Parts: sequence; structure tokens; C-alpha cells
Amino acid sequence: MLTSLAFIFLVGLSMAAICQKLKLPRIIGMLITGIVLGPYVLNLLDPSILSISSDLRQMALIIILLKAGLSLNLNDLKKVGRPAIMMACVPASCEILAFVLFAPYILGITKIEAAVMGAVLGAVSPAIVVPRMVQLIDTKYGTGKSIPQLIMAGASCDDIFVIVLFSTFTSMAQSGSANFMDFANIPISIILGIALGAVTGYLLSLFFETAYAHRHYVRNSMKMIVVLGVSFLLMAIETWLEDIVSVSGLLAVVSMACVIKIKSAAFVSKRLSEKFGKLWLAAEVILFVLVGAAVDIRYTLDAGIASVWMIFTALIFRSAGVALCLVKTPLTKKERLFCMIAYLPKATVQAAIGSVPLAMGLSCGQIVLSVAVLAILITAPLGALGIDLTYKRFLKKEKEQ
Repeated sequence: MLTSLAFIFLVGLSMAAICQKLKLPRIIGMLITGIVLGPYVLNLLDPSILSISSDLRQMALIIILLKAGLSLNLNDLKKVGRPAIMMACVPASCEILAFVLFAPYILGITKIEAAVMGAVLGAVSPAIVVPRMVQLIDTKYGTGKSIPQLIMAGASCDDIFVIVLFSTFTSMAQSGSANFMDFANIPISIILGIALGAVTGYLLSLFFETAYAHRHYVRNSMKMIVVLGVSFLLMAIETWLEDIVSVSGLLAVVSMACVIKIKSAAFVSKRLSEKFGKLWLAAEVILFVLVGAAVDIRYTLDAGIASVWMIFTALIFRSAGVALCLVKTPLTKKERLFCMIAYLPKATVQAAIGSVPLAMGLSCGQIVLSVAVLAILITAPLGALGIDLTYKRFLKKEKEQ
């Protein structure tokens, strides 16, 4: 196992660095590393690592959501208003609709399986989008109309929305049918998840404040471990209650992180976010390499042309969804086109949940994973390069005060 971990970290980071030099997203190098080292090419990874990869992916997903919740600026949502709220759900919904309508004919899967695939593919990648929007804010491109803030706020919430739907659709796929209660459980799961997370976040904030007031200082590293442990417990609560009531553990994790950010001192949430960011540096290498290792490249190549066709069909629907969100806004045609380009890249969420249907034993598991990896390989560089090459031409640079 130690040899496999050495390969994962050293080769994965080396390939990521090469991709970064080529102006490509680092995730591409990590995925290629996993494919090459995995059982379908060189077979250099220990089976014991692959056997626990689903648990490692779940942990990585929790870390992503905690960092998203601690970094989410609710003021940006309030400032931008309606378009930001719509950007959090409409483009993803349009993309999922495209998969439900066309994937059964293009890929030969059922509508429920198509919904699962759409939920996996529906999220935009904050790992690619957010750093570039921060750069635009720093250089004053598009800030006059709050375009980077709009995209950042929408992208942060977009992932949460899609992951909640993913949990619902995989439950439907496991049961083999969809009924009214499955859809009725969606709002119940959302409301209870938010409430559970909010109460937990408030209690944690109270605990940290009380400890500080009584001169029992809790180090930030210790706070991170406590928050992570509580997050694992929230996920377990979802499993414990699944036969009684639907509760979204993932949404509870995000809600908890948001409340900690609101109730705690600014420096506390900032340091926690930084700590989880550092933890993510190691987690992302393991996650993306193991996702690559799970891909049967032969199967992916066989499904290649149809999968690529489906991916681009869904992107057209997604872009239409972005255009719908920007109706009655003061943005020009070029600025709206830039928003569509910025909403193309997929990476982190697809890597985190793309192999979950396969691990659950769903019949669509292999095709969902193959399409997810293809989508990352196509859209991550397409979106990243698209943003980098167009922002100076499509966005107006504000004058320095």
C-alpha cells in the first residue's frame, strides 16, 4: 500500500505540474495518472487501496462541501440578487433535463439512470472557476456589473443543489422506480438537512466561543478535526434515519459550515477555510488519481463518440439555462457569452461522485463514470482556456479609484 501511495502522490503531482505548465487544469494530469497506474493499464496500484476508494471519495466530498460552506459569501448572493439565485439551479436543471430527454436514445440507458448521470454531470467546477473569478475581481474586469461575483456565488451553490438531487436520483435508481414520494422527499430532505446543519453549526460556534471565554483556547487545527468529525456524524445520521425520514447529510454539512461562518468571528471561519484548503491539497490527489484508476479505458473508448455527442448536447442546454438566468439584466451580449463559457468546466464534483453509482452496484455505474471522466477531460480545459482567452475582450475593465 505504501508503494501505491508513493506512486499516487509523486506521479500525480508531477503530472499535475506538467499540465499546469501547459495552462491546463491540474486535475487532468491526476486523472491520466490514475488511468495509467490503474488495473486496466499498468496495474501498479495495490488492490487494498482500490477497495477503500469509495470511502476516501466520500471523505473528499465532505471536505469540498465544508470548504464551500466556509467560503460562501452570502453578501454576494444578496448583492447580485435574482440572477445569482437562478444561476445556482437553472443551468444545472437544464443540463439534467437534456440527459433525461436524450441519454436514453444516445446511450441506451433508462430515464432514471439518465437523471443520475445528469446529476453527476450537472455541476460546474469551483476549483477551475472560483480562482479565475477572484483574479478578475483583483484586476477589476467585469466588476462594474458584478459579473465575477455573480459567477462565483452561482457556482458555489450550484454544486450543493446538484449533489442533493444526485442523492435523490441514486435512491430512485436503487429502488428501480420513481414514485410521488421520491419527489415529495426532495423538499423534506432539503429542509431537514438545512435545519439539522444550522442547529449543529450554532452549537459548535457556541462551544468554540464558550471555550474561548473561559480561557480554554481551542487551536484551529483542533477545531478543524472537531468540525470534520461532526460532519462524518451528520452523514451517518442520514443513514440512520433513511427508513424513517429523508435528511440530506451533505446539505447538513454545508449548512453547518455556513452557520459557523456567520456566527463565528471572521478570522475563525477564515482560518478554518484555510485549514480545509490545505487538507484538500492532499485529498484531491488521492481522489482524482483513484477516480482515474476506476475507469476502464476500453469501455470509455467504446462509448466515446456517443458520450461526446451527449456531453455537447447537454452543454447547449446548460448554456441556454445561463442565458435564461441573465434575462432582464444590464449585461451585453459579450458579457452573457462570457458567463456561458465560465459555466462550462466540470471537474471536482464529477470526480467526487462520478464513481459512486459504480460503487453502489448500479447497472449504469460504468457508463456514468466513463461519461464523467470524458466530460472532465473535455470541459475542464475548454472552460479554463475559454475564460483565460476571452475575459479581456468580453469584459470591461474598471478604472482604478
